[in-house]
Amino acid sequence: MKKLTDYTSYADAQVHFSNDKLWELFDGNREHLNMGHECVDRYATSGKEALIVVNAEGADEVITFKELAEDSSRFAHHLVALGIQPGQRVAIMLEPSRAFYVAMFGVIKSGAIAVPLFTLFGPDGIRLRVNDCQPALLVTNDEKQAVARSIVGDGVLIFNVDFLSSIQHLPSTFEVKTRADDLAVFQYTSGTTRELPDAVKHSHRALVTLMVAALYGTGLRPGDRFFCPSSPAWGHGLWHGTLAPLALGLTVGAYSGRFKPERLLQALSEHRFTNMSAAATHYRMMKNSGVADRYTYAIEKLSFTGEPIDDETANFVHQTFGLEVCSMYGTTEIGVVLVSYPGASDFRVKRGSLGKPVPGTRVEVHDVDGQLCPVGTTGQLMVQRRGQWIPTKDLGRIDSAGYFHHGGRADDVIISAGWTMSAVEIENVILMHPDVLEAAAIGVPDAVRGQVVKAFVVSARPESEAFTEEIQDLVRHKLSQHEYPRHVAVVPELPKTPAGKVHRKKLREQELAAAVATTN
Repeated sequence: MKKLTDYTSYADAQVHFSNDKLWELFDGNREHLNMGHECVDRYATSGKEALIVVNAEGADEVITFKELAEDSSRFAHHLVALGIQPGQRVAIMLEPSRAFYVAMFGVIKSGAIAVPLFTLFGPDGIRLRVNDCQPALLVTNDEKQAVARSIVGDGVLIFNVDFLSSIQHLPSTFEVKTRADDLAVFQYTSGTTRELPDAVKHSHRALVTLMVAALYGTGLRPGDRFFCPSSPAWGHGLWHGTLAPLALGLTVGAYSGRFKPERLLQALSEHRFTNMSAAATHYRMMKNSGVADRYTYAIEKLSFTGEPIDDETANFVHQTFGLEVCSMYGTTEIGVVLVSYPGASDFRVKRGSLGKPVPGTRVEVHDVDGQLCPVGTTGQLMVQRRGQWIPTKDLGRIDSAGYFHHGGRADDVIISAGWTMSAVEIENVILMHPDVLEAAAIGVPDAVRGQVVKAFVVSARPESEAFTEEIQDLVRHKLSQHEYPRHVAVVPELPKTPAGKVHRKKLREQELAAAVATTN
């Protein structure tokens, strides 16, 4: 009997997909399931590499399924010896490494709940999340030891070479006993240190649901060599970049350390990765590096998420890899709902679109009254769950061919003199300018129009009246006369969320603070 992984076409996805068939990809069932077993232990005798950690500095680290299965089992036994109970939280603040993956899967196997924390958080960011999830233990490295102990006291485990050696006497197997509905991971979405985002609480069963995005969003299939440069502290890097491919027994590449686009390109070439999913920012930085043509690649499927990709970057991807990069859209709370089906030869990738719904999911565009918007009209992107319509908090529209298009976050809409404008669309056009490396657009107060567009651009070219006029004329020509940025500022860098997205809210806050300071 064929499994879902045996089908690669868009047509087959619509015909053969069912939730029951998702369960056929796992050893566990609706009663008993453990992510650690499904992602690691069942492949321990395969002889395959599980992870290739590409380090920004130093040699790459290769970890086999056997090594990961045995060391994570030892870590699970160690947690039991420490008195960590099933259901207790264990925070893990480590870069991608043998230590991170051993700790994470050891926690999950033991029945405790893994809470990945971004390693670049400062004390305030760590403290907020620790106070929220109340971990019984925080696992980190020597570098973070002082700040960790200042927040959680003695409940810190330093995972270094000496620690790994100290647990080698423990049994190399662990009997998992979790139920499918037991909690396995708390995932914090990106946010500022002043505004704690809610932790999304995932059960072991979430791994099964995740496979929808794996099959149709990143196009994972047996035999792929998959790479995701996003940090596993965030949803994309953990779920799509780590858990999903490992659950299919694939060799997975991860990136550790300060991101360097050439280091990523080198790794793609050297390790012959065939499938990559990355943030839009990663592709843009690869383009801006100017060194992609120094290497050869084995890439067969590409996907992106986080924010739309501008046309110039899409052109670069096609020229470099010979492929259209496929959009994958969703949120941490609702999962992936719109995709471009990487690897499906019968699906036409439409640039600038979010793709079409994943099998078994209904997506619509609604107006403020909850009514279906006509084709081409921007409204709220809504997803149906258990008979109810759930807002994504994003705007979008659908075209006549059934493709969805992103209209930005609901709070990123700019309304000027009655016109509704999309920050995303304006940024996309500004990025077409050859001297612009990055761009962000926000609405700023205006006495006459209510709001006008202000653009922030990163460029090696200095700010000038001529540069501003070129950007304005480009937007006028590509979009419309009223959407051009009336203010343009050249800045050294744009504020980003920890997940790498442009932080427009912070730009708005900075503008507001500047306006208040001017009036005082």
